[in-house]
Amino acid sequence: MPDITFQLNGQQTTVSYETGMHFLELLREQCGITSAKDGCAPQGYCGCCKIMVDGRPTLSCLRRPEQMEGREVVTLEGVPEDKIKVLSDAFVQDGGVQCGFCTPGIVMRAASLLDGEPSREKIAKGLAGHLCRCTGYARIVDAVQSAAEAWQSGQSVAHRPRRPDFFGEEHGLTRTSQNGNRHGVGGSSPRYRGHEHAVGQKPYVADMQLDEMLHAAVVLSEHPRAKVLTIDPTPALAMSGVERVLTAEDVPGERMVGLIVRDWPIFVAPGEITHCVGDVLALVVADTQFHARQAAAAVAVQYEVLEPVSDPVAALAPDAPSVHANRNQGNLLDTCSFARGDVDAALSKAAHVIEETFSTQRIEHAFLEPEACLAKPDDDGITLYSQTQGVHDDQQQIAPVLGIAAEKVRVELVTNGGAFGGKEDLSVQAQTAVAAHVLGRPVRTVLSRDESIRMHPKRHPITMTYTVGADAEGRLTAIRARMIGDTGAYASVGMKVLERAAGHSCGPYRVPNVDVEAKTVYTNNPPCGAMRGFGANQASFAIEGILDMLADRIGIDGYDIRERNILAPGDAFATGQRMTNSCGIRQSLEAVRDVYKQARAASNQHVGIGCGIKNTGIGNGMDDSGRLLIRVLNGGQLEILTGYTEMGQGLFTILPQVVFEETGLEPDIMTCRTAADPRVLCGMTTASRATALLTAAGQRAAVQLAADLENSSLQALVGREYLGEYICDFTTKPGADTDEPKTHMTFSYATQVAIVGDNGKLTRVVAAHDVGRAINPLSCAGQIEGSLHMGIGYALSEDLPCTGGHPDSLLLRDLGILKAKDTPELDVILVEVPDEVGGYGSKGVGEIGLVPTAGAVAGALYAYDGIRRTRLPMTDAPAAAASVPKSRR
Repeated sequence: MPDITFQLNGQQTTVSYETGMHFLELLREQCGITSAKDGCAPQGYCGCCKIMVDGRPTLSCLRRPEQMEGREVVTLEGVPEDKIKVLSDAFVQDGGVQCGFCTPGIVMRAASLLDGEPSREKIAKGLAGHLCRCTGYARIVDAVQSAAEAWQSGQSVAHRPRRPDFFGEEHGLTRTSQNGNRHGVGGSSPRYRGHEHAVGQKPYVADMQLDEMLHAAVVLSEHPRAKVLTIDPTPALAMSGVERVLTAEDVPGERMVGLIVRDWPIFVAPGEITHCVGDVLALVVADTQFHARQAAAAVAVQYEVLEPVSDPVAALAPDAPSVHANRNQGNLLDTCSFARGDVDAALSKAAHVIEETFSTQRIEHAFLEPEACLAKPDDDGITLYSQTQGVHDDQQQIAPVLGIAAEKVRVELVTNGGAFGGKEDLSVQAQTAVAAHVLGRPVRTVLSRDESIRMHPKRHPITMTYTVGADAEGRLTAIRARMIGDTGAYASVGMKVLERAAGHSCGPYRVPNVDVEAKTVYTNNPPCGAMRGFGANQASFAIEGILDMLADRIGIDGYDIRERNILAPGDAFATGQRMTNSCGIRQSLEAVRDVYKQARAASNQHVGIGCGIKNTGIGNGMDDSGRLLIRVLNGGQLEILTGYTEMGQGLFTILPQVVFEETGLEPDIMTCRTAADPRVLCGMTTASRATALLTAAGQRAAVQLAADLENSSLQALVGREYLGEYICDFTTKPGADTDEPKTHMTFSYATQVAIVGDNGKLTRVVAAHDVGRAINPLSCAGQIEGSLHMGIGYALSEDLPCTGGHPDSLLLRDLGILKAKDTPELDVILVEVPDEVGGYGSKGVGEIGLVPTAGAVAGALYAYDGIRRTRLPMTDAPAAAASVPKSRR
């Protein structure tokens, strides 16, 4: 192998490389540099691999090793400690860190911006080569400004965010917990291990190394629907470093997995028919990741190509080919339907009837960390290090694959680099577990960005036809909605997404007569499953559009039509569930009244408004449970163990706040861990429920510890464990035969205002969110800002179009994700109407942030150009021009 010599962080370094490697591979695999992350190599778009080469910011995945001969290379490991401290302090203090995967690359870029006087515009432009899927960028820009000020003045970073006022003038960060300290409930305690995240010292699965570890790479189907005739591993086995090629015949137990329906094979066997281009045919195991990927490309597969089923409406035809041949229902996965009142009678008496069809698109999650898993065989089973959203679900699915008892499969969460629902389903965990089990050695599999996009489920495209009646004053009297959702190749949680869309079909509005039906349909398109919003945002786009049309008919503005129809305590939600006193939609609407009215009166502003409601907890008759265990360790330390995932939402930050609130013990003595321990059995980290459930469970555990501390020192309690649990098992399915339906344990509420300037560009979004109780206001606001960013992209530019079951592009640059310079001003107002269920009155915030966004943006665009848009994304609008990729213009 050829060698190169270069300066790495001030040290002359000589390393060997193989032809075809990029420089990021050399840094990570040969030099042990892990601060530079692989988010999309070799696409060179996400910015996670940013380094300095001869003093200039450079994307290392775009450089070949031979180009680096004699160059001076600096990674975050080589940045001076004083500069690193200023940067990490600023990113933690200003809320610029969430999942943390993109952060080291951004911090590397920020290091070059500290000299001079960077304005917000200059910083945003400087970050043009970076994606962040979590934050919405504003607090990253804050952090760079704060760091520059501190660096130039020689002082420490100020101990408060640049924009601390989330509640209005009466609140802000002066608001503290009952203990009078920002580390308690209600204070903005700093991000858990935030400094390590900022500088790339917190390892992800792809950063982990174990003795004798092997590397694996997947072989994916080239066709969405084809009969696999043969899989020939011979060319791969002849290549350097290859240990084994595993296929379906190597699985010791069951091959089918799935969260609800076991319809997803971990390997498609010869003689079987593929369902999508993300199907795994084989797993190549080799001594290095580079060798494994090279060999995977050499596995020879012969197919009999079949016509794919790609249209969900056509898929419902009686003569349509079955995506899953063993199903009696053809391609119809599920139908959710319910009704109350008399819709036909109400429509016949309505003063106004509006009929319209709305459609939404398929969306890629684009979390910055591609999926990865490390499996290690043990004497009596196997340990998996995963980035999953559900350690217990992984355990329950992988055990039958290996043919062993569930307790012998130990699943532990490693840092999760973003998920948004896209890491609920198994990706490579089962295949990696099989490889480690068969070979008796640790095996790590890391997906490339292309593979990630092909494999994991997306946001559902849904077509929604509404017929809506209203009286002469614009009060809604009836809604009939018919929905068809493309769930793609596998069930995932698709039927629950359409169930949620149906349940949220009326939005946060009072409708006495309702008739809803939602169908979930199999196709050979990429699978669709959970994604932030989970069907509620699709339904919201439709009902908000209807409200705007109705306002035009009546001759009133968007605010007034909503005020006339919003739910109040005692009113029935779409499913018939009665709103309680925690219903905060009116408070969120009133919080933006002046912003909306003033913008509407301004001659150079065009304004839209949207209201949203989103369930907290899965509900619909399923269990919602939160469990947490506090363990007292030697040396005055506590471990907080749970089954829910920290994935950037701040769960591991707020849990120590809860313990501090009840015990007064400082968060710096606490560590947090997620593992598949039966004592902390939790479901999937989804439905915005982890904070609400675990703050309740955590409070119960911490109160027990506090009681013991009244009579004992912490050291005297070493070995004690304190379990807290909160179980919600009182919900019902939509349409259940009951006089008092309760489909969800609780809800969160929001109203958003979107403002478009005279040039047609979106300039500002103001979001008032009823969060129940902001456990950590900085983290809470950051979650909402990240949701807004995703919601604006959903409205204007994001899409994953497919043709014949194939994604048209696997490039990040073609997804239409907004960059920092294209993101409008985001203003968050936290409204607190305490909840009866969530701990300390908290409600979920992770998903509601994008529920009303597309409707508000559509309203603002209509105010600008008079075009009523009913299809997402709204790429024809001037506001979308900067972020719509050239390939889709």
